[in-house]
Amino acid sequence: MGKVAVAFAAAAVLVSCSVAAVMVGRRIKSRAKWRAVVEILKEMEEACRTPVGRLRQVVDAMAVEMHAGLASEGGSKLKMLLTFVHHLPNGTEKGTYYALHLGGTYFRILRVHLGGERSYLDVQDVERHPIPSHLMNSTSEVLFNFLAFSMERFIEKEGKESNSQGVKRELAFTFSFPVKHSSISSGVLIKWTKGFEISEMVGKDVAECLQGALNRRGLDIHVAALVNDTVGALSLGYYHDPDTVVAVVFGTGSNACYLERTDAIIKSQGLLTTSGSVVVNMEWGNFWSSHLPRTSYDIDLDAESSNPNDMGFEKMIAGLYLGDIVRRVIRHMSQVSDIFGPTSSMLSEPYVLRTNSVSAMHEDDTPELQQVARILKDLGVSDVPLKVRKLVVKICDVVTRRAGRLAAAGIAGILKKVGRDGSGGITSGRSRSEMRMQKRTVVAVEGGLYMNYTMFREYMEEALVEILGEEVSQYVVVKAMEDGSSIGSALLVASLQS
Repeated sequence: MGKVAVAFAAAAVLVSCSVAAVMVGRRIKSRAKWRAVVEILKEMEEACRTPVGRLRQVVDAMAVEMHAGLASEGGSKLKMLLTFVHHLPNGTEKGTYYALHLGGTYFRILRVHLGGERSYLDVQDVERHPIPSHLMNSTSEVLFNFLAFSMERFIEKEGKESNSQGVKRELAFTFSFPVKHSSISSGVLIKWTKGFEISEMVGKDVAECLQGALNRRGLDIHVAALVNDTVGALSLGYYHDPDTVVAVVFGTGSNACYLERTDAIIKSQGLLTTSGSVVVNMEWGNFWSSHLPRTSYDIDLDAESSNPNDMGFEKMIAGLYLGDIVRRVIRHMSQVSDIFGPTSSMLSEPYVLRTNSVSAMHEDDTPELQQVARILKDLGVSDVPLKVRKLVVKICDVVTRRAGRLAAAGIAGILKKVGRDGSGGITSGRSRSEMRMQKRTVVAVEGGLYMNYTMFREYMEEALVEILGEEVSQYVVVKAMEDGSSIGSALLVASLQS
């Protein structure tokens, strides 16, 4: 072989070795980047862990905070608000009633007709509309004029044949925000949540604002009750099943209410009701405990929110926030690795990833996870390999699993406070034989997160059994209340008339 051939062969070997070295280097670099995102996922999983022992610590903390909130104003982060609801509908109600529900994402209007027995509940003309975003930071006048206009259009659709023509309409105003009641039909706004920011509305009587707007439009409608959405859900639950003592809403936000003995409400000494009990609106979104598994993503979300250091529990379990936690994890991964391609600017937009998209990715059962690919593309992340899509599904699972299990701990905390968790409650002196006489307990649950996100619902119900144990959990029934907050509020108005 000539010298030229030898030199050529040597050069070829050198080039091959260089190419191989580059390829090996790329593989090593790629593996290192993958290891980096896997490590982020592991750290997040560890921070979000909710073993049953930790959940029971949350249960105890919830029960203690409830007790403190009932003992004195400001004694707890839980406001434990009196609703002045001490009689719930029992099925004997008759007539036609209306409900207008202002929630976090939608507002609803409906009419119910009652025939005097539980089997006769006719829900008519349900309208559900997204809340125009500009109303969330407008003025109270603009907001309530819009609601009154929507109510007027609803009434006009009844037509001349309606047997309610010429009759004063009784309306329940379901208002899904913290209110300090002075009666069942009046109360002032304490603060906005769920993204609303109409500051001049705080301290105003909510029912009065709506009544004024209805009057200005010449509508013969009486705002007969101002009802929290959880109280509406409890009302519908009780209407169908008198063993209902707790109601929880998991939607854009989250809250709970329950039936409490009046003699347990120390901050309202002398409160008397013929039933001996009253519905308490907990406003549990503001619950906090050192036992809650908080991550750096939760801390950043809270700091950048419109209400920092507020609504800590809600920010870990409610629909408004779960999508944003997932977004923050994906953004962090995209900043330390190029597995998502060039970092998309959309990943820096708060709340751009909604929880219904998280649900769609989490529950994507297509072979190639096409739903995940589609939603990532909408976020400016295209052509990611299948293993990266699987990683995103895992992130959704970690965030949702924590949320569902913490939601269960919250419910169990209420059951503990009222002595329905098998332990007899935090101040009970019951004997062992009395503790064994477990009562059947129904928990009414509604809200889009619970109704539409199967994995959230399954994780919550699974954890509730874990916390309570098989023996006690068989007496606890979780019942879904479709549109319960609206229908139940109308039923509550009906019960006031009967």
